[in-house]
Amino acid sequence: MAVKLVALDIDGTVIPPHGYGATHEPTERLTRAVRACVDSGIHILLASGRMFPGTSQIARHFGLTTPVICQQGCSVHLPDGTMTHEFLIDRGLAIEICGYAREIERAYEWFNPLRYVVSARSRATEQYGIVSGIEPEYRRDPENSGVRPTGVGIISTHADANGIHRELVARHGHELHVLDFPEVTVAVAQDANKGHALSLVCDDLGIGRAQVIAIGDSVNDAAMLAWAGRGIAMPHSDAYAMDAADEVLEPGEDMLAAFLEDLVRSAPAG
Repeated sequence: MAVKLVALDIDGTVIPPHGYGATHEPTERLTRAVRACVDSGIHILLASGRMFPGTSQIARHFGLTTPVICQQGCSVHLPDGTMTHEFLIDRGLAIEICGYAREIERAYEWFNPLRYVVSARSRATEQYGIVSGIEPEYRRDPENSGVRPTGVGIISTHADANGIHRELVARHGHELHVLDFPEVTVAVAQDANKGHALSLVCDDLGIGRAQVIAIGDSVNDAAMLAWAGRGIAMPHSDAYAMDAADEVLEPGEDMLAAFLEDLVRSAPAG
């Protein structure tokens, strides 16, 4: 069955891993490949952990008019910013997680698609603000900021994040979707993931699952790699993405651009 849509993660996929936290843009070759896909009739959709402003910046770079999936799948937006889908986390559960963060003396974040409120400044929070195109807001009690949250996160270290993830899964894994990132453990609503969001967009566009390719590299991409008819992991992907994918791209310079170029060449004429 012909491919109708390719869903692309941004950081670590469209932007190489070393570009995270900087003002890197996609390579010229990848930009040409994405535009060639669109010209051949293949939709390109961005699905990112970034908030809407940072995601839409890359969409504009490519000249895309498709919706974008933001914040691990917590929201879906049209190019003009109109939000078509949003998944809020239960406030009571979010406050419990903030309490646990205070117990273990860790900073924590409280966010929605447009605001990012954090209890303490760090390199990780500043980087996330850069890629998301927003200014982080700092206050000791983010839960009292007035933001209706789509998620919360506990900020830690490479050494401690996995243990925090295990604890949150034990406490709330039956109620929430808990993501194990290297320096932060994020909790969102159970149905807030890129796979579910991608299914909603495809329903809106009339595209079947078998006509979708998803490409990513991280834990927050696993659900969409598993949902897509063909899930592809980047060569440097974490264990979550590797386990969810059907295949892995071969290492090499601009390997994603080369894959998309091949896809265009194999697309049916007309």
